[in-house]
Amino acid sequence: MSQKKPFFSVSNLVLIAMFGAMAFILMYLEFPLLFLAPNFYKMDFSELPVLIGSFALGPVAGIVIEALKIILKLLFKPTSTAYIGELANFLVGCALVVPAGIIYKMNHTRKGAFLGMITGTVCMAVAGGLLNAFLLLPWYIANFFGGSADVLIQMGQAVHKSVNSVATFAILLVVPFNLFKAIVISILTLLLYKHVSRLIQTTIKKNEK
Repeated sequence: MSQKKPFFSVSNLVLIAMFGAMAFILMYLEFPLLFLAPNFYKMDFSELPVLIGSFALGPVAGIVIEALKIILKLLFKPTSTAYIGELANFLVGCALVVPAGIIYKMNHTRKGAFLGMITGTVCMAVAGGLLNAFLLLPWYIANFFGGSADVLIQMGQAVHKSVNSVATFAILLVVPFNLFKAIVISILTLLLYKHVSRLIQTTIKKNEK
């Protein structure tokens, strides 16, 4: 559903707010995937409305929805990770929804959506691994483990015995975690987008009257 109206039209703003609120709510439905990563990595479905919004309104809207989700989270629940978790959620989430939204905008077909989600999944896994290895995990270690990676490595070894550094933690745990999450979100988007698009069209029509 390509949008030829101005980005800040009433219908677009209503939809962005709606998707942002849905994503914020879904952030609270989180649970660990202990077979993939330590329990401070939580699986949630908040990227689902963000990805749908990116398909419906474009990749820029996807970024705005992602940001709105984080802002709402911080307003209602202060950070417990020195903003590391929120930054990670935003950056890694954008790595999924922005490439997917760009490709779908260029090729507005089911094939385009499928290709977009595959590309977004790969980008999310790669970006998540690199960001964790070089920025997020070192920041987390400095704030919570006194600058020593030993505790983090021990937590990683409880899941995967080959973890022996921050880099291997990112490669062996973070990358598979984000791959799993992106694949689940993509499958759910494929199943739900057609149904949600009817609600989107209804919202657009109501706000264009």
